[in-house]
Amino acid sequence: MTQWSEMAKEQWDQFSADWHKRSEAMWETGSRRTILPLFTRYVHAENGPVLDAGCGDGYASCKLAASGYTVEGVDIAGEMIRLAKDRANDRAKNGEIAVRFQTGDVSSLPFSDQTFSGILCINVTEFTPSPLAALLEFHRLLKPGGILLLGILGPTAGPRGHSYRRLYGEATIQNTMMPWEAKQLASENGYVLLEEEPVYKEGVPAELANRLSAELREALSFLTLFVLKKG
Repeated sequence: MTQWSEMAKEQWDQFSADWHKRSEAMWETGSRRTILPLFTRYVHAENGPVLDAGCGDGYASCKLAASGYTVEGVDIAGEMIRLAKDRANDRAKNGEIAVRFQTGDVSSLPFSDQTFSGILCINVTEFTPSPLAALLEFHRLLKPGGILLLGILGPTAGPRGHSYRRLYGEATIQNTMMPWEAKQLASENGYVLLEEEPVYKEGVPAELANRLSAELREALSFLTLFVLKKG
């Protein structure tokens, strides 16, 4: 592993317990509550397996699996994967679910070409040394016409603090890629934008945001979700 990957693994291992405490609330009522409804509008269980790239403690993966999807979950942090496997085992007690978890680097994954009908990747590509490499890997893994739901942090999102120390010349685990840059990077590398959906920070009135350009909506967002089709 590179220095970046080692640092990312260490930091996310340390953060895993806190993440686990908050993950259900994030996905059910918090900033991530609209993600799975958007994903399932474009990717259907009968179309084949899906990948949760940067799956964390597996909350979204298990929820998709409980809805009939076949899911592969990958995360760089071994402690996150341990929590994800524990979650899957608990869910399996109430009926078998088709989900499997393993550690891995989203820029180089152990799957064959054109394996997945859909890929879920939320606030992950910014934490890779090369977002382009991750996008190209997802393109390789998607079936023709497959869907990537890509979530990119807005410019004022708290987790962007991970990149601050770069200003002192120190190694960090986060790129400062903005949502509009991610959208352009995807469009130049084999993806077609089907839809984008901002998730706003508290204090942004919908009636204000809806009058703004796409770029300003992205700037106000906590994160922006891009539905991208493999071209």
